[in-house]
Amino acid sequence: MAHKIEQFADGSAAFVSARTDAWHRLGTTLDTVFTAEEAMRVARLGGWNVRKSPLTTTVDGQTLTVPGAYATLRTHPETGKPDVLGCVGSQYTPVQNEELCGFLNALVDESGAHFETAGSLRKGREVFVTMWLPQTMTIAGTDELDLYIAALNSHDGSTPMRLLVTPVRIVCANTQTAALANTRSSWTLRHTSGASGRIEEARQALGLTWTYLEKFQAEAEKMIETQLTEGAFMDTVHRELWPLAENATDRQRANHARITGQLGALFADADTNADIRNTAWAGYQSVVEYLDHYAPVRGADGAETAVARAERVITQPNVAALKRTAFSAFAVTN
Repeated sequence: MAHKIEQFADGSAAFVSARTDAWHRLGTTLDTVFTAEEAMRVARLGGWNVRKSPLTTTVDGQTLTVPGAYATLRTHPETGKPDVLGCVGSQYTPVQNEELCGFLNALVDESGAHFETAGSLRKGREVFVTMWLPQTMTIAGTDELDLYIAALNSHDGSTPMRLLVTPVRIVCANTQTAALANTRSSWTLRHTSGASGRIEEARQALGLTWTYLEKFQAEAEKMIETQLTEGAFMDTVHRELWPLAENATDRQRANHARITGQLGALFADADTNADIRNTAWAGYQSVVEYLDHYAPVRGADGAETAVARAERVITQPNVAALKRTAFSAFAVTN
């Protein structure tokens, strides 16, 4: 399915959420916040025992070992049988789902954070866990932002483990990933023998998070106090965010007109921008709202579109990169 959330033969899904969100049609929604242990149990992420097994090939009836190549396996949460997840090299060291949640669980003890979502994607090849940190930000009395931490891990060697720090605008649930140039909002943890130790290192590094929030809020305050006309907004969209090549095809021109038209409508008319209309902050929020709620998703149709779009927002680096570009484009430089 387009959303790629793992589903089992009995109809259940490897997903749990502390509240209804874009994935509410799948998995389990809990009425209260949940613990790391509940994430493992309810989202069926526990007891996978991800491990490596030497790859072999059979030639003329003889079994040969493939040098330096291993399959990653898990114990399937439904069948209990070995389940192949991917192919990795000799340096790859699995990071268990329990380790991922254990790291985030340490933050609960230190900051009062709570788990928001947890789940498995692509038949167990990727997992994610998100937490909400209880430091609400008020910007000019009109916008409230929360901070989320998303931990993403792969068991097939396709990506390193990633930790993303993300402010979220509560009023329209837009996911923000506007990292300031001199502030680290993400950490990459390679699957090596030292991966577990680096989880602790990353936890210590989260002391930078609050500095990031202060800088983000200070910049956002400037943006919300800076007037931006619709013409200036569209000029930035055309020039810096969605430039159209001179040799663009008719189809590309039509798509570009659709995108920029939706962006213009969000900036000028969207209810979510009512309290910040015609400001630089509204310009940035219009781009984020388009990416989170209106941008087309390939391979998704009907009710699945919102699910797939939400998955893309949290997992695709190009979406985060475009949001960072938008933040810089509308930021106040003086």
